[in-house]
Amino acid sequence: MTHTAVITIVAGRHRHLSAQQLALAAGQLRPDLIVVVAMGDPGVRSVVDVGPFVERASANRVMIEALAVPDQGQLPLARARNVGAARAMREGAELLVFLDVDCLPSATLMSRYEEAARRVTRRKDEPQLLCGPVAYLPPLRGGRTSYDAASLAEAVPHRARPTPTDGVIEPAEDMRLFWSLSFAVTPEDWKRCGGFDEGYTGYGGEDTDFAQRAGVAGGRLSWVGGATAFHQWHPVSDPPIEHLYDIVRNANRFHSRWGRFPMEGWLEAFEAEGLAHYDPKKRKWTCLSSRPVR
Repeated sequence: MTHTAVITIVAGRHRHLSAQQLALAAGQLRPDLIVVVAMGDPGVRSVVDVGPFVERASANRVMIEALAVPDQGQLPLARARNVGAARAMREGAELLVFLDVDCLPSATLMSRYEEAARRVTRRKDEPQLLCGPVAYLPPLRGGRTSYDAASLAEAVPHRARPTPTDGVIEPAEDMRLFWSLSFAVTPEDWKRCGGFDEGYTGYGGEDTDFAQRAGVAGGRLSWVGGATAFHQWHPVSDPPIEHLYDIVRNANRFHSRWGRFPMEGWLEAFEAEGLAHYDPKKRKWTCLSSRPVR
């Protein structure tokens, strides 16, 4: 494959975006194209135009797609990924690599995804989703502004997902393990899956729905050893009550289609805190909080 595109969606996190560009430029295999989808964030251009990827890989390209954010403030995550994929395909991409802005690609991430796309056995009309392991980095220490090799060695893999040995491709039976932090798919398989459902707005559920629809289309999920991404630390809430309204709304949408709820742990935690309630008769979650959510 000669045309590989990385698609990153962004709203803020400029330092993380700059670090990601630097890591992409330093990899064994550089992407031919990076599509950065800026969700209501015009400041992204100043990061990209002077970014390390452009400086170190002048033969490669970084493109920006600007995407407006609705007045309600929910980030259009599903639409942003679709917009990024559409731009990459118009530019001739033969492999789409989606990488969360918080993720630093390992030196081998791009090459392992490309190898896996060639090696995975596929049948006609059987979409393949390739996921690399994600390991979580500690907070930056001592006033540092970037992670070094010693910091990367401290990254902790997600305990609930496979971490195959470098070079190993491990098929997965459970499509629910898919995540959008780091994955790769060919344009043909992307079209078979139908992209992300833009009816999901804001945070939560859209990636679970994407994998579910891929499974219904006969799709398969494989974990790609060596395609490791390092998740840069940032503060999080547990449960993520700043996304309360988005999660409840999107969970109900998911249930109406698939007959089960995603993100059950978060929903139950919201209920325990008096922020949401499940009505078994209506089989629906509602928000109880009228106060601003941090």
